[in-house]
Amino acid sequence: MPRYRLTIEYDGGPFVGFQRQSNGPSVQQAIEEAIEAFSGESATLFGAGRTDTGVHAEGQVVHFDLEQDKSAREVMGALNYHLKPNPVAVLEADVADPEFHSRFDAIARHYRYRIINRRAPLTFDQGYAWQVAVPLDAKAMHDAAQRLVGYHDFTTFRSIHCQAQSPLKTLDRLDVMRHGNEISVTAEARSFLHHQVRSMVGTLKLVGEGKWSADDVQAALEAADRHALGFNAPPDGLYLTRVVYPPK
Repeated sequence: MPRYRLTIEYDGGPFVGFQRQSNGPSVQQAIEEAIEAFSGESATLFGAGRTDTGVHAEGQVVHFDLEQDKSAREVMGALNYHLKPNPVAVLEADVADPEFHSRFDAIARHYRYRIINRRAPLTFDQGYAWQVAVPLDAKAMHDAAQRLVGYHDFTTFRSIHCQAQSPLKTLDRLDVMRHGNEISVTAEARSFLHHQVRSMVGTLKLVGEGKWSADDVQAALEAADRHALGFNAPPDGLYLTRVVYPPK
């Protein structure tokens, strides 16, 4: 029974998230239906990250098993054909080790959050970035972000619906950079809590507009209390960009 590993990208706008749910279409459902359409088999898809409603991916990694022995090239072509018109694409496909697991074998996940900092409405980026009209100080945001890097109790930045066993996480990187009207927030860690990245970005936005200081961010972190949070940034600007695995 071969195991296939895929790298995929998708527009999260039309979906209720990556994981199959009863309240609407999901990325997992779209791919599982495409697998069945070309192979006749009912396979279960496993993903490295359970992205939320409206969150996008440029480098999500998934795996599934088939009874049939098909080439990775055939699987990739067939899936991309049957996924239409869903905004999901298979970028890479490989036959993986039978023990490979897209979620549990990952050693790092990279996210990027896009903020368009301008007064004019979004056209091309509508649904793919967060428009913030008030001027933001990206350097102040970056400096404050460094207070969150490291091993901490991230309860403040954790959704009340988070299913992780512990709020203790190590955040390896949280950088804020401006390129013209666009501000990018890059976050890297082995794993994240539910809503952690969006919660951190929403809080850093308060710093950027001068309402909070870096000390306020640290105080919110140390409070380990969801009520100390600034607010959640919307999902539109969040992208799962890369999942890292140990070298073969």
